[in-house]
Formats: sequence, structure tokens, C-alpha cells
Amino acid sequence: MAEKVKSRKELSKHNTFRLMIWTVLWTLSVALVTFGARYLWDYQPVYSVISILLNILLGIGMIRANIKYLQGVDEMVQKIYMDAMGIALGVALVGGMAYSMLDTTNVISSDAEISILIVFMAVAYMVTVVAGYLRYK
Repeated sequence: MAEKVKSRKELSKHNTFRLMIWTVLWTLSVALVTFGARYLWDYQPVYSVISILLNILLGIGMIRANIKYLQGVDEMVQKIYMDAMGIALGVALVGGMAYSMLDTTNVISSDAEISILIVFMAVAYMVTVVAGYLRYK
């Protein structure tokens, strides 16, 4: 039994590290697309498309690493993360549509930016994960 626990801990550590690497690579690719177009290749579409395709491929790797990570954790942690993902998806969908409608009906003076939605979704996810851990503590 102790070997299985150790094995699960080692698997979780490995999967966490793998997820971190993929997340860092994807984040760097977002920076490459954002700043590369402006500072490196003067908005030349070919380089932008190549860097966006790289971003998509790294994003797929990050998604797969996240799935692998979730498969390696225990059922309680899976439930906490799945609940948080479901709430974050709902917040993104409902909040995103409301935010877009505020923009299209000129209730807000600025344009609706995706970055605001991503921050809103990330905060909802983090708050839900913390609440889940507190609930099952």
C-alpha cells in the first residue's frame, strides 16, 4: 500500500512538473505572438501566422498535460477541479455575453477586451478551487 501511495505522489509530482512546463511554454508563445509582431517582425502576416500556429500547438500540449494531471490526482481533487472548471466555463459564457452586450449596446464606453474576460474567468476558477478545498477540508 505504501508503494502505491509513493507511486501516486511521484506520478502527481511528475504530472505537475509537466503541466508547469507546458503552461510556461504556452505563456511564452503568447508573449511571442503579442510582442514579436510589434518588435521583431513588424506585423508581417507570415511570421504572425507561424507564431500563432506554434501557440495553438503548445496550447494543445498544455491541455493534454492538464488532462494527464487530472487523471493522476485523487477523486476529491478531481471533483474540486472539475467543479471549478464548470463554474469558470459558466462565468466565461454568461459573463462574456453580458460584457459583449454592454459593449454592443454602448452601455460601456470602451471596447470589450478578451483579456478582461480571461481575468474574470481565472478569478472565478481560483476562488472556486479554494472554496472546494475549504469545503472538503
